[in-house]
Amino acid sequence: MGETMRKLGPGRLIIASHNDGKVSEINDLLSPLGIEAVSAKKIGLSDPEETGTTFAENAELKALAAATASGLPALADDSGLSVTALSGAPGIFSARWAGEPRDFRAAMKKVESALFDSGTEDFSAKFICALCLAWPDGHTEIFEGEVKGVLVFPPRGEKGFGYDPIFVPEGYHMTFAEMDPEEKHAISHRADAFRKLMKAHF
Repeated sequence: MGETMRKLGPGRLIIASHNDGKVSEINDLLSPLGIEAVSAKKIGLSDPEETGTTFAENAELKALAAATASGLPALADDSGLSVTALSGAPGIFSARWAGEPRDFRAAMKKVESALFDSGTEDFSAKFICALCLAWPDGHTEIFEGEVKGVLVFPPRGEKGFGYDPIFVPEGYHMTFAEMDPEEKHAISHRADAFRKLMKAHF
């Protein structure tokens, strides 16, 4: 063993996520490389409990579980919104703020209320993404990315998913949910992490 990097080749790759929006975004980024991304949900894998304290730990947990169960390389993403004035919340609990079943309209309302209750004038935030590639033998690699921006209320746009309707990336006037997918893919936290993964593997 002792290796730090292992090349990912064409073929099937398990995406350790049950979030269809996320899987479709990852598929768009990988398909030109001859990699067929298959969601964990599609092959009947369950989501492990996210017990990590960072995005990277949770991504590793999910990727290893999927790689071990499927016998194929797996890619997991753990990502979320980090709001400066809320000390980084919702952070790794971004999806959990939306409850079950996931209601991101309610989660965005929760962020808005927390900000206004705090009396802050600082609406800066960032999206953070940790990607973990794992192989069935336990080898893992982690790539992290982020995109900075500001939050706006009320939510705007119908594209994207999650907190996209309240996030305006730096240098833009549109929220992620108002952008065409191609435009968002070019600048998102996931794209930043993917660029690092691609540089390492292709």
